[in-house]
Amino acid sequence: VRLVESGGGLVQAGGSLRLSCAVSGSIFSIHAMGWYRQAPGQQRELVASMTFTSGGTTSYADSVKGRFAISREKNTVFLQMNSLKPEDTAVYYCNARVQDLMLVIDEYWGRGTLVTVSS
Repeated sequence: VRLVESGGGLVQAGGSLRLSCAVSGSIFSIHAMGWYRQAPGQQRELVASMTFTSGGTTSYADSVKGRFAISREKNTVFLQMNSLKPEDTAVYYCNARVQDLMLVIDEYWGRGTLVTVSS
């Protein structure tokens, strides 16, 4: 199973970016996907998540509610980030909980994409 992220970059405060994460490989089903971020010197934190079952339930960190939106199209998940702030600067990682063709459920991570918001 492989996760490939794209869409990071440099943006001014108040601007927008859209991250994408495509999952591929020996997949039986995807249970959930999400985006985490890690700023320098800080722990990795959950930004947004979406279940692929149970009606596609989403959840967001309080710090991004109303500004970020997670969505999906088939095996790709997106993170639309609006009204970006300098404190959103971090490496953003895609996460997926996947059941493979052997029916084993495991978590997988992308390599991360850097988002830098200038003031």
